[in-house]
Amino acid sequence: MKGQAAFVIHSRPYRETSQLVEVFTQEQGRQSLIAKGSRQPRSPLKGLLQPFVPLSLTFGGKGELKTLFKVESTAPAIRLISTALYSGLYLNELIYYLLEAHTPFDEVFEAYQSTLHKLAAGESLEPCLRHFEFYMLNVLGYGVDFTVDAQTGEAVEANAWYQYQPEAGFSRLLKPQPGAYAGAHLTALAELDFSTAEVLQAAKHFSRQALAPYLAGRPLRSRALFIKGKRGSRSE
Repeated sequence: MKGQAAFVIHSRPYRETSQLVEVFTQEQGRQSLIAKGSRQPRSPLKGLLQPFVPLSLTFGGKGELKTLFKVESTAPAIRLISTALYSGLYLNELIYYLLEAHTPFDEVFEAYQSTLHKLAAGESLEPCLRHFEFYMLNVLGYGVDFTVDAQTGEAVEANAWYQYQPEAGFSRLLKPQPGAYAGAHLTALAELDFSTAEVLQAAKHFSRQALAPYLAGRPLRSRALFIKGKRGSRSE
């Protein structure tokens, strides 16, 4: 049985000595596995079934929940610290909540792995996250056209203002409103040009609006950890 490239994205205790592990595999997408005995004191799986460790997994069985047979690390753990760690956990939550189980997303797997390496290398967090969010939205068919008014079909104008309607697109406003997007910023978003603080802020605002319907109100633990971490660093 051939091993599959994979990352652990979530795990929780199962019975006395085992775990239920959510993994993201390159060939079969998101899978739910039972890791039998992985919580035993001397289990060799303890240090392997962790987030951000490139793995080769062998698993099988009937039904939705498979049994994990073999685990090997294929490279050292991708080391994320501080805010990069919270960002990596955020990527894991997006995969967990947005990707349908048992469906291959080979390109998303490559983008995920590449983004982790960028975060570990110290690249700026916000552009890394926005690139991944925009990519996910497009791959899943949730992307929008930043260059066209969804109501009129006319091209977006740099000096005009627009509002975003989830699952529909952008429509022109008669005057600026809170949360509105400048046409010039939409043009930059279409080109994935996150080179200014204003465009980055617009990208973050859009990502939250666009992802909200698909997250369906689920709280993101990574955001809570990020906020808690920032508060802790200020109090030191």
